[in-house]
Amino acid sequence: MSQNAHVAAAVVQHEGDILLIRRTTPEADLLWHFPAGKVEPGESLLKAAAREALEEAGVVVEPLAVIGERVHPVTGRRVVYVACRWLSGIARVASPREVSAVEWVTVDEMQVRIPGGVYGPVWEYLAGPALPS
Repeated sequence: MSQNAHVAAAVVQHEGDILLIRRTTPEADLLWHFPAGKVEPGESLLKAAAREALEEAGVVVEPLAVIGERVHPVTGRRVVYVACRWLSGIARVASPREVSAVEWVTVDEMQVRIPGGVYGPVWEYLAGPALPS
């Protein structure tokens, strides 16, 4: 996977639910998605995903592995999806300037909130056996 990716997304699953954030300003019809943001110079993809989960949703996560990478069909940005394990923290709006809501959702709720569907490799990861909490 490319280390110079523009955006790292934290795919956090805990007790069967998935962490989603709602942006204060949507891009097209993309309103809900995984905590995500630009990778800073010198920062690894895994660390960027963990930082975004903390900065946007107030949760501490352990980044585990890159799930996949693509050019996002709505934003046109290169996104690297990182599997993360929740460690601590109560999901909340940690950055009100960027985020208007944070929720743990079921797989069914996630499908409704993410128009156009979830990226295939992420879907396969989330549909697989749950990681131990």
